[in-house]
Amino acid sequence: MVMEERWLVGVDVGGTTVKMAFISLQGDIIYSWEIDTDLSNKGKHIPASIARAIDQKLVELNQTKNQLVGIGIGAPGPVNSDDGSVEVAVNLGWERFLLQTILERETSLPVVVDNDANIAAIGEMWKGAGKGAKNLICVTLGTGVGGGIIVNGEIVHGVNGAGGEIGHITSVPRDGSPCNCGKSGCLETVASATGVVRLAMEGLASTNKTSILRNFYDGQALTAKRVFDAANEGDELANRVIGEVAYHLGLALANLANGLNPEKIVIGGGVSKAGDTLLRPLKEEFIRFAFPRVAHGVEIVIATLGNNAGVIGGAWLAKEKLINKLVPL
Repeated sequence: MVMEERWLVGVDVGGTTVKMAFISLQGDIIYSWEIDTDLSNKGKHIPASIARAIDQKLVELNQTKNQLVGIGIGAPGPVNSDDGSVEVAVNLGWERFLLQTILERETSLPVVVDNDANIAAIGEMWKGAGKGAKNLICVTLGTGVGGGIIVNGEIVHGVNGAGGEIGHITSVPRDGSPCNCGKSGCLETVASATGVVRLAMEGLASTNKTSILRNFYDGQALTAKRVFDAANEGDELANRVIGEVAYHLGLALANLANGLNPEKIVIGGGVSKAGDTLLRPLKEEFIRFAFPRVAHGVEIVIATLGNNAGVIGGAWLAKEKLINKLVPL
């Protein structure tokens, strides 16, 4: 079988679903699907469920495992690059979980493991909004804030796998809100979807001014999307909240960019769907804080791959690490 016919397997493990795809060596998705994340017994059975899903899909497509080069998988936590173990993934129940070893045993395929935000960044670099750039920052604004930093085409892992933790840059040095990481005042507490809602609710509680958002002030129905929608309708409070989010995010990204001088900054995650409502004030704050030469050299763009970023990045990882760069990108 010629190399061009073989497939890569991209896997992106989340707290609710595991996204999976068979992907060509050129980065095209051949078939994608997802399965429920098996959280029983502290996530112990997740690798076995992934292995079963791969086998079942091969049968459906009338293919054999010889078709597959290997697996690139993203996990929500710091990854030890020496053995592909996950130090901790709170939402899965993993602690010092030997993901690479177990998944290789379950699938009989070679496996490469990285952090989920890192593989999303790689995906955007390979086939998405970061295409053509080898130096970029990718930040995902969802329930939390994740990030990946790529320098000269390589993910920055750091000394123990915790590189690129953009969401835990301290943004509110004093009297900040508690973060899930154990610190307080992290960027995640103000720039995530939950941070947007918290800022909006605090604003509603501190003023009697009329706001569209007051209709949702029950602690349940208020969402980040509704805050952005209200801003588009000219709501003063909503615009003030978005201004604060843009301020903190712009400052954090400018400080990172001043040290890295990237070609692109890619904004992904659910909050990025706000588009120009977020991007416009964010660019203004970024330019305000970035070194002028850095600001002129970078393009801030919205991610384009959506939920496919992780599986495409996982496939790139498998290609890069498992076939030793024999096939050009």
